[in-house]
This record gives sequence, structure tokens and C-alpha cells, in this order.
Amino acid sequence: MNQAILFPDIQEWNAKLEVIKFPALQSGSLIDCTISLHRLSALSRNDEIGENEVLNVFSEYRFDIEEIAEEMIEDEMFNDLDQIEIS
Repeated sequence: MNQAILFPDIQEWNAKLEVIKFPALQSGSLIDCTISLHRLSALSRNDEIGENEVLNVFSEYRFDIEEIAEEMIEDEMFNDLDQIEIS
């Protein structure tokens, strides 16, 4: 794992967009990252993740999610708002 990219233990569920938002820090710059409920379900092989358990599932797969986000940051796969979207 690249030590230049750090992931603080901060995340929040956005029910309207059905994504979990979490930050990454690269060389002092804050990067907003999201993972969709659909992708989280695929990653966990659980199609029935409820809103009450979505953050727990995120925590369980956090290392894998951070690895995906790190690769996307390194490959500069930012959206138009300079965010990383794992969808």
C-alpha cells in the first residue's frame, strides 16, 4: 500500500444517492471518494445489505475498498468533480 495515500477512519452513508462517502489524503490534498451500494453488495456478495448494516459491511471490506480507491487515485481516474467513484 502506498503510504502517500492515507484513508482516515471517516465514512458516511448517503441514502439518497445510495453511496458511502469516505476521504483519502494524498500529499496533503483531500480527495472525496464514494462507493456505491451496488459495488459494495458485489464486493461482499450480499445483495440484501440494509441501511442499518451498510457501514458495518463497509468496515468489514474497508481494506479492499481502500485498495481499489488507491489504484484509481494512482491511475488518476477522477470524475469531473475530481472525486473517485467506485461504482
